Amino acid sequence: MPVLNGKELRIVGFLCNWCSYGGADTAGVARATQPTDLRIIRVPCSGRIDPLFIVRALLNGADGVLVSGCHPRDCHYSAGNYYARRRLEVLKQFLPVLGIDDRRFEYTWVSASEGQRWQHVVTTFTDRIHKLGPAPRFEDPEPLLKVVDMALTSLRPLGTGQNAKLDELKAAIKAKLPELDCVIGWQQGYDAVHTVPLFMRTPEDVDKLVWGPFNVNNPATYLPSLKGRKVGIVVKGCDSRSVVELLQENLINRDDVTIFAMPCEGTLDMARVDKELGRYNGIDSVVYDEAGVTVTADGKEHRFCMTECAQGKCYGCTMPTAQLADTLAGAPTTVEGTPGTPPELALLDSMTLPERMAFWRGQMERCLRCYACRNACPMCVCRDYCVAESRDPHWMTQEDSVREKLYFQTIHALHLAGRCTGCGECQRACPVGIPILALRQQIGRAVSQLFDGYKAGMDPEAVPPLLGYELEEKNIHEREWK
Repeated sequence: MPVLNGKELRIVGFLCNWCSYGGADTAGVARATQPTDLRIIRVPCSGRIDPLFIVRALLNGADGVLVSGCHPRDCHYSAGNYYARRRLEVLKQFLPVLGIDDRRFEYTWVSASEGQRWQHVVTTFTDRIHKLGPAPRFEDPEPLLKVVDMALTSLRPLGTGQNAKLDELKAAIKAKLPELDCVIGWQQGYDAVHTVPLFMRTPEDVDKLVWGPFNVNNPATYLPSLKGRKVGIVVKGCDSRSVVELLQENLINRDDVTIFAMPCEGTLDMARVDKELGRYNGIDSVVYDEAGVTVTADGKEHRFCMTECAQGKCYGCTMPTAQLADTLAGAPTTVEGTPGTPPELALLDSMTLPERMAFWRGQMERCLRCYACRNACPMCVCRDYCVAESRDPHWMTQEDSVREKLYFQTIHALHLAGRCTGCGECQRACPVGIPILALRQQIGRAVSQLFDGYKAGMDPEAVPPLLGYELEEKNIHEREWK
């Protein structure tokens, strides 16, 4: 078959060795006419295809990517294509948030005897890619910088937590402390408006515990490194989801962890606080009331109202009380209503695909590749063998380019598929304020839509959706090749 439109495009095909590669071979033996655009990579099983292979190909200039494996129930390795089906469908819904047209990626099933079906699939997909034309490159568009609109309405009253039962919580920790190696919480940092992690080992340490709108860190980040030791942890509602997810994945042992909690009234966006305060020599006073905080620095007052300056995640929070706790100080708080689209994701939803690509180019040009987002994430637990630094296999280079930086963020997001609890530590830790939480939120939205509203960190007994499969998927259906 002559090349469509007289120009050959770059299409990558990942084919299962046992079925689809055999189907392509059958079509070739039968002298079936096929486009010549496809570059075939043979793999042992469709379950071996990491979604990062597809992203890597698309970021590096492929105009389209086709994945083909054995039909469900015919996998040579029993269940490889069942796992692949879930991962690849999540990826297909994730690509548009990067600015990549999801029509440039497709997956299907072709058996070794279906040479005619293979001819139809590859011809149809190649024709689609030619109609779309060459894929745009991330280096091409002019950078687009947009500010996330934080004008939000909270589902619940936000406050400063000054009525919290802190003394009751401290008493409970002191009573349990002799049985534990340490308890993780928060203490005042270098001044009164910044907190740092606190590792309590003595009653005097417990007296340093603070609670309020400046407790922004997620202490669950430290739990995996303490596995096997008896530890306690003080959590907000959102932090408790990270603890539950760690339990789901057996990264910590429930018998070793004692969870202390109080209902949370919200935390401040410290990037906005630091920007408002500017450079100062010292904090003169911090005055709390029900609506917010008044900070006096170098004789100048600054007002931070919780309804205007809270972290974005707090406005849509439906879990101010810990999902799982051994000791709860204070009455649990319930929230009614359905949260809207997070502001970071709403911004991207309002853009076209070219605008999203230009947006991420502008953001990645600011990225320092400091990996603070990775280090702050409670679910990023393989830091001793991170793919960002691995040389065997060599997943990515140290090239200072928009493409490589975005690829790292994509790696992080895809590794958190079905696991991200939305704590926002990645975005909070970013020194240049890149809204990278949007990538995780899009993954979470796709997982929720595909798997009956699943949310990470809600049930210690639940199996994360990408670690399992169903023989007949309710929301994933075979596409017709017409």
